[in-house]
Amino acid sequence: MRLKCLTCNGCYWLSLSQRCNWLTDIEPNSNRDDPMRHVALLIESSSSYGRGLLRGIAKYNRDRAQWSTYFQPQGLEAPLPEWLKAWKGDGILARVDSEDARILAQTGLPVVHLRNARGLQDHPTVYLDNEQVARMAVDHLMQRGLHHFAFCGNIRGLHQLLDKRADDFARMIRDAGFECHIFQTQTPGKKPLPWEKEQEQIAKWIDSLPKPIGIMASNDERGLRVLDACRRHNHRVPEQVAVIGVDNDEYLCDLSVPPLTSIDVNAEQVGIVAAELLDRLMSGQMKAVDVRPVIIPPRGIVTRRSTDMLASEDPAVNLAVAFIHENASRGIQVPDVAAHVKMSRASLEPRIKKILGRTIHQEIQRIQLDLVKKLLVAGILPLKQISREAGFSCVQYMNRVFRNATGETPAKYRSRREGGAVKAEL
Repeated sequence: MRLKCLTCNGCYWLSLSQRCNWLTDIEPNSNRDDPMRHVALLIESSSSYGRGLLRGIAKYNRDRAQWSTYFQPQGLEAPLPEWLKAWKGDGILARVDSEDARILAQTGLPVVHLRNARGLQDHPTVYLDNEQVARMAVDHLMQRGLHHFAFCGNIRGLHQLLDKRADDFARMIRDAGFECHIFQTQTPGKKPLPWEKEQEQIAKWIDSLPKPIGIMASNDERGLRVLDACRRHNHRVPEQVAVIGVDNDEYLCDLSVPPLTSIDVNAEQVGIVAAELLDRLMSGQMKAVDVRPVIIPPRGIVTRRSTDMLASEDPAVNLAVAFIHENASRGIQVPDVAAHVKMSRASLEPRIKKILGRTIHQEIQRIQLDLVKKLLVAGILPLKQISREAGFSCVQYMNRVFRNATGETPAKYRSRREGGAVKAEL
């Protein structure tokens, strides 16, 4: 298949700095008659994110490449496999550290890295927009009316990506004028603590925090541990502690009590884009020195019970917001909300704006737009039906509201999320 840029009609990969979207022409891939390529996958299968990458690579391979893939289950920090020394292949997709990256470079094979780590700046890389992940978490927790925030991380220095996630979150919280409390496991060296001992550390840390508070966990595994610690020390979730994780690992999120809100990081799309880039490098359509880092945005937030709350001491505001969240998709208006709370609009409006920083109308539209985004990403329904499902009177009105809020049309938003929109580091 040949990819064309919607804007300049040129090669998608040669137009990264223009941030162009792309379409797939229905043209046969000129490489279909080539001998089968052999590709090594040095990606961990122990994490939800790694498994998402592998799903994306598998989808690309199944639909468009049909490589012979070399893979064995492993963890993120696993050493390079012994068989790689004598392996005679065509390309490598790797999620390894900078030292292993130098070893892979010595093979002379095309390599695409799926990790944003120090020392990989000069290599072809495709990775998650980690800063946007932190931004989503900050916005989500602040929209709950919270004024206290914290981040539960891992041992500092163990995972660079998770350290950066903590730093980005804390910086954004401070920029908004709030304090950010940070937890990192206290342990000699960098050896993990036994589960029970670390759980007690986390629980005591949560005891010390002001309430109500919103906590971002570095990933879903960490979010599960935060929720377990809350249960051990009788902190109510989400009323006292709201928790959001990262990766949207459905098994972990549903195993949590209550179920864990999480950010869908779009790992499958990262894998698809990385596989396509490697395909182009192996076929000679691109040279490694010409490739800029490709950054994929997260898909969005999957809200579950762990953040399904509003932190307000005003019962009228809580009642009004709960009614909006439950009924926004029915096309309710401001008078409906005031009637439900049995207050005049003039009395209710300033109280809601004081807590949320938004008017009643703005809160209704925010919930409607959140639903529109979820339906767009699902990629099943036409725009006209999405507008009805989200409670808009017509698709034209939905388009106008969506564009005013996001700066792009619903169609473009869907294309960016599903089509592998990227931005280049210049």
